[in-house]
Amino acid sequence: MRDLLGAGGVRIAVRTAGDPQGPPIVFVHGWASSSATWVGQLTDLELAARHRLIALDLRGHGASAVAVDGYDDPATWADDLAAVLAHAGRPAVLVGWSYGGVVITDYLRQRGTAGVAGLVFVGALTELGPGHPGGAIGAAWDGILRAVLSEDPDEAVPALTTLAKRMTATPRSGAEIQRNTGEMLSVPPAVRKALFRRDVGSADVLAAVDVPTLVVHGTEDAVVSPATAEYVAGKIPGAVLRWYVAGGHMPFAERREEFNAALLEFAGSVANH
Repeated sequence: MRDLLGAGGVRIAVRTAGDPQGPPIVFVHGWASSSATWVGQLTDLELAARHRLIALDLRGHGASAVAVDGYDDPATWADDLAAVLAHAGRPAVLVGWSYGGVVITDYLRQRGTAGVAGLVFVGALTELGPGHPGGAIGAAWDGILRAVLSEDPDEAVPALTTLAKRMTATPRSGAEIQRNTGEMLSVPPAVRKALFRRDVGSADVLAAVDVPTLVVHGTEDAVVSPATAEYVAGKIPGAVLRWYVAGGHMPFAERREEFNAALLEFAGSVANH
């Protein structure tokens, strides 16, 4: 791992693996998560043999600094991601999971596709707020939405545990659930709240995308509605939509081999374009 400087000089931690000379793939995790989300990709021998793999910790998450502000500012997210793309050194495939799709869309909103070779949206949001189809959430949030943002541990801990259990269509082990819950709890409540303090549409941003795009989504994703995938794929010219039948919110973990093969094929086609 190493540190970069994002917007306002905030320290952004990145985790790297793979061939330093290979075409880069940059991974952007979701809400209350970290770069450890992508361990199944960073340790994949085929991906590492062919690509430079870079996963960042968003500000306020993982090993990155907890900034005072910027969580509701598209320019801040764009500048943070720009620092990572500059570190990549050449146009990269951007892979965004869940809220990571919002971060990537903010980059596109501010900077277009500069430094971007291709896009992969994984169970991703691209909009936020009521009435925006790219921000539709699923039933996993039922009964816990307020509590997962609470500063009261008696409310937050059980709610986040419930959310961790609902992340996948296939039940995970107790150890995995506890690790996931601990990761979410490590993100300060103020940051967890701030990320959702936005109301933004992205139809025009998505329609302007001019690089190859792959949209992947589990048909049983209860965290982010599968309707968001249809929306994104319908807006981005030429986007390819790939469903993971009976899959949940984490296809990169639930269907690791299948996901990695699809990513390898997509990234390879972009690199050889």
